[in-house]
Amino acid sequence: MNPSPDRLNLDHLKKQAKELIRLYRSRDPAAMARFRHTLPAAAGRSDADIASLDLRLHDAQSCIAREHGFASWPDLKRYVDVQTAVRNERAARVRYWAQLLYSGDVSGTINRANPRVALRILTDDPELVDGDPHLACTIGDESALRRATQADPAWVNGSGGPLRLPPLFAVAHSSLLRVEEFRERLHRCAQLLIAAGADANQHIYSRWPPGSLNAPDQRYPLSTLYGAAGSNHDPTMTKLLLEAGADPNDGESLYHSLGNPACTRLLLEHGARIAESNAIYRAIDLEDDSALRLLLQHGGDPNEPARNKPLTNWGSPLAWAIYRRRPRHVKALLEAGADRLRPTADGISPYRLALQFGLSEVAALLREGEPDISDEERFVAACARGDETEARAIRSRRPDLPASLPPAQLRLLPDMAAAGADDVVKLMVRLRWPIAVRGGDWDASALNLAVFRGDAALTRFLLEHGAEWTEQHGHGDNACGTLGWASCNEPVEGGDWVGCARALLDHGMPGATAIPGDPEWVMIAGTKKRFSDEVVEELLRHEV
Repeated sequence: MNPSPDRLNLDHLKKQAKELIRLYRSRDPAAMARFRHTLPAAAGRSDADIASLDLRLHDAQSCIAREHGFASWPDLKRYVDVQTAVRNERAARVRYWAQLLYSGDVSGTINRANPRVALRILTDDPELVDGDPHLACTIGDESALRRATQADPAWVNGSGGPLRLPPLFAVAHSSLLRVEEFRERLHRCAQLLIAAGADANQHIYSRWPPGSLNAPDQRYPLSTLYGAAGSNHDPTMTKLLLEAGADPNDGESLYHSLGNPACTRLLLEHGARIAESNAIYRAIDLEDDSALRLLLQHGGDPNEPARNKPLTNWGSPLAWAIYRRRPRHVKALLEAGADRLRPTADGISPYRLALQFGLSEVAALLREGEPDISDEERFVAACARGDETEARAIRSRRPDLPASLPPAQLRLLPDMAAAGADDVVKLMVRLRWPIAVRGGDWDASALNLAVFRGDAALTRFLLEHGAEWTEQHGHGDNACGTLGWASCNEPVEGGDWVGCARALLDHGMPGATAIPGDPEWVMIAGTKKRFSDEVVEELLRHEV
């Protein structure tokens, strides 16, 4: 571990990573040894084996981060950012530290909570929280809370600290609940505060931008229970709060608890209402069907109308499950009494929708009483299940297909791209499907959706068949903007955004121009953009 983390400089670290990957590519033995020592993928391997891994810049960055005692390059970068921002200003240092421990709707930042980096800062400066009982709530310092409560019993229902949080709220929302060594401490602090009279329904209002710490968004209250059940998914804390009188119908907890069925079950057992919570639809988004079955067992309506777009376009939980390609969820809904005939907003029955998304087994469950399908529907169904022979046979009779299909069916191309059904997408493109048609959850073209997923092979295929990097999506940008957001946030594990960048550059997207004095951003086509470091490196090779 580097012994001088306070002197870390991000520009120097980036240069070190670039030099390390250069040495690796030249088969330098010392570089191979560093990777062997730090990267799990290289552990115990020979130099030749490590060379065959074809490591990239992000691997070198990971190596540098681990050498400095961090789990990842983003953690190291976040640490350096905080150290650079606060320098020797203690109040600012405390505020930034607290913002690392709470999600953006509590902290007022756009970043996720990062307890790993917060703990590293606390290790470097163990006296950081001394003297502030509100910070003691954050780390579960029971003795500090006991002293504060004895000195002022009313303190337990006030607000304070750098983020102006009520004490019990601060305990339940602290991301250290996810860290084993702090979990029981925070549980004991919650018990202490409840016994001292803390209101289990303490709340704040969201500080997520455009809200802020100084001007919270009054439309979105955030309860203490939401921290336990919806954010940290901690059943023990959830139970403590519910037994102390926390309201399970706070508008957030049930919906966000679904990632941990134990929390969901506790909420339901204490009277959480499923209706109008959108929990049924959220449960369908999850790959595991256990959360959906739990909601249905507790009276969830399998025909609950959707409350917001894009859900309202599908018309019912059954249609949403088909769109999300979730056969097990479809069966659970049908067993609970879902209306198998309710059409989408575009008038498509669940049976026809299942055919449209290539779910033959689901369609068989829904077929009873349905009339024969048209050539258009038969063509779409063949495409969706990857049956090229039948699709071409139908098109030989109907050469107007697929161009004459209605918009609701044409959007199948981006929907399949979003689902990662690459073979289906390629078949559809070969059959001359309109390539720029928009769909998916964020009204994007297939190209934008492929770039979002870091699917370099599909990105190149689409570009080779007429897709354009300027294709827009529903957030008001194009594939270049998609590349920027996705490469920085990595929404899909293992995505190849460098490969996507190369494909876009090879098919007309201009290269980048560096901005003097601003290494985090570059200019592309007259617009300031931000990308991951290794994508920037690729884009600058084509500097205009």
